Amino acid sequence: MSRAFILPDLGEGLTEAEIVAWLVEPGDEVAIDQPVVELESAKSVVQLPSPYAGVVETLGGEVGQTLHAGSVLMTLTGGAGDAAPPSVPAEAAVAEPAEREAVEVAEATDAATASTASEGSGAVLIGYGTRESTITKRAPGTPARFGRRSPGGPAIQRQQAPARLDPARRSPVVSPIVRRIARENGFDASQLMGSGPDHLVVRRDVESFISERAGTETAARGGAPIEAPETKPSAVSPAPLASIEGDRRVPLDRMARAAAAHFTRSRREIPEATVWVDVDATELLAARRQLQDATGERFGITALVARFVVAGLHKHPALNSSFDAAREEIVYHSAVNLGLAAQTPRGLLVPVVHGAERMSLRELRDAIASRTEEAEKGAFAPASLTGGTFTLNNYGTLGVDGSAAIINHPEAAMLGIGRLIERPWVVDGELAVRRVTELTLSFDHRVCDGAEAAAFLTFVAACIERPVSVLAEL
Repeated sequence: MSRAFILPDLGEGLTEAEIVAWLVEPGDEVAIDQPVVELESAKSVVQLPSPYAGVVETLGGEVGQTLHAGSVLMTLTGGAGDAAPPSVPAEAAVAEPAEREAVEVAEATDAATASTASEGSGAVLIGYGTRESTITKRAPGTPARFGRRSPGGPAIQRQQAPARLDPARRSPVVSPIVRRIARENGFDASQLMGSGPDHLVVRRDVESFISERAGTETAARGGAPIEAPETKPSAVSPAPLASIEGDRRVPLDRMARAAAAHFTRSRREIPEATVWVDVDATELLAARRQLQDATGERFGITALVARFVVAGLHKHPALNSSFDAAREEIVYHSAVNLGLAAQTPRGLLVPVVHGAERMSLRELRDAIASRTEEAEKGAFAPASLTGGTFTLNNYGTLGVDGSAAIINHPEAAMLGIGRLIERPWVVDGELAVRRVTELTLSFDHRVCDGAEAAAFLTFVAACIERPVSVLAEL
């Protein structure tokens, strides 16, 4: 009997994922929970385990192809002890190609719709997996369906790929969307040098070529705009910006589109306000040295401030909430799922430490270190990027004092830590040189007023200035 492995719900408002590499081939025998494919969503690269045991019959796509939730990812035959498949509407599994193309062309939306993270199954994606799953590091040269991935990654390949047509070239093109876009613009996509594995032509290659060709034609006309058919002005979709000589257009990748939609939604929906305060962190640094001397262990400033934040959220739960606009309700979260804004090779992400309120300082430190290590590789399990209730942003590592941060929707607040620098400071009526930082709190004015936000901020500030005071909250 043949079984269809349906691409499950990706969660967090994500509806599509690109195939990075197949880990099996037709004819291979697989076991339940064996990783079979590596997918890239707008948030992370994950390995997806098979929900069935059996022999691989067919694969649902090639490397570089984008699949949508509900598409057939793989079919298997035979096997015993199969896991129960999740419920997927039949019409989703057999959607017409035209419908799938329409979804592919649509812009990415709402890449971080909130949900409190489940602490049960560690399945890589919702609906699949029966045991705890982890991300397996892949070497840059790991084989894929179109050969080995370049160690430089897609960004370097894009820079090296010549944006010109060669009638004698026959590069692989697996996506019907890519073929159609090229055809509508008067050329054959296979004549491009693709930036994917083994020169696979992907959507960004076609869009880049169209953009560069438009710029070349503009220059050939002496900088005059390219004439286009007259169209009626639209109040919804403004006319595209005209290119001039020297302009360069770079299409947003999947993650950048999702991030742009997320930032826009936050600014549009959340009436945010900001309060800030300068804090003398000299005693915090001294306390950290004493703690390290006493334990022989290292403790970072971020971990210490994170512990103060957790204590502050216990006293001021409005900052650990979200606003349900549809029902006009404030949702006070029972768990503190602490997000940590991080710059990664994939861009700005917010990995989450779940259940921070139950952790000791040592446990919280280790959890933050684990997220930091993942950030350096840019590879997170989806569960690590969902369910945040409050975000801590240490942008002092970027060399700045403060920031008017965009709140991580649908959270209600974000605390930022500026750089630690020496400043003149009055201590006991005398001028002294102290290590000072700036704390900035952005908050949703629908869930609390300025007094509540200021009380939380000054509590954290007091913990930094007098670390021993937090003992009363433990």
